[in-house]
Amino acid sequence: MTYLLELLKILLPAAAVLYGMYLVVASFLSKEQEKLKLDLRSQQANLVLPIRLQAAERLCLLLERITPSQVIRRSIPGQFSAEELHHHLISEIREEFNHNASQQVYFSEDTWDAVRIAVEEVISRINVSRQQLNSSASGVDLAKVVLTQSFDRKNDPIALAIRKVKAEISVYF
Repeated sequence: MTYLLELLKILLPAAAVLYGMYLVVASFLSKEQEKLKLDLRSQQANLVLPIRLQAAERLCLLLERITPSQVIRRSIPGQFSAEELHHHLISEIREEFNHNASQQVYFSEDTWDAVRIAVEEVISRINVSRQQLNSSASGVDLAKVVLTQSFDRKNDPIALAIRKVKAEISVYF
């Protein structure tokens, strides 16, 4: 019995010391792991920020390129009938949008929805303008109607989308 008592006198303090060492080492390793995570996040932010800025530039460029005045100016409406120009404008806008669709991964859903809505609104304006003309109308006639409708709009979805992209990027500056 005394032998067991002597053994407990040695083992209990040793176990307490080992448990204390375990807690110290576990705490140290936990703090080191958190520090490594923070360093990794910092490195990722340094890598992702330039990419997000480029994505914002591309979205703003997309939105500027699909404004009715820009897309019509690049299309040379005098070369087309109204129907041909209508198809050309719609396909050019969709092509621009599809080319930049991958940029959505860098933005919130709200911002991407604003961009998508702006694109759909421009396409809708062109469709409505085409419906207002007869089948023998020229491309110039369609261009005039589209531009007139664009200038008459109070709430410009393109300007709203650009503001949302800029607001989301301004968080980093």
